[in-house]
Amino acid sequence: MLDTPVTRFLQQEGIPFLLLPHSQPARTIEEAAQARGVSPELMVKTILLRDMGGLHVLACVPGTRQVDPKKVRGLFGCRRMTCADAKDVEAVTGLKIGTVAPVGLKHPLPVIFDESLKSCTRVNISSGNQMAGIELAFQDLALLCKPCFGDICR
Repeated sequence: MLDTPVTRFLQQEGIPFLLLPHSQPARTIEEAAQARGVSPELMVKTILLRDMGGLHVLACVPGTRQVDPKKVRGLFGCRRMTCADAKDVEAVTGLKIGTVAPVGLKHPLPVIFDESLKSCTRVNISSGNQMAGIELAFQDLALLCKPCFGDICR
């Protein structure tokens, strides 16, 4: 079993999940979906956003969509919000860009899911490692993250 903060957290919480190993590191959502044999729509893209005051928010959208920082900013009442850089992502989440999931984080963060994710019964998230993904029930993921929901896609 792969040992990452994400897999440890899921095991600790007693959440059933399926580990989906890759034969090579995935650099894009499309590569990850192909390696896992799933549709890119079932992938959950997790993006760390940061406002000018230092507030960090994890925005989660379907793999085929893009986060709109302006929409997230509006929901959190921020003046300006941008994608965090690689150094910031690792410092805040404890995970490298491309391996961030909305669970197993270094510190708790506010999480927002795009409304469209509610239509999924099962989803794919990063395992915290470029060599595998995790499939789990959407309800379990939502229960763990306690996200707010909104229209946050471009």
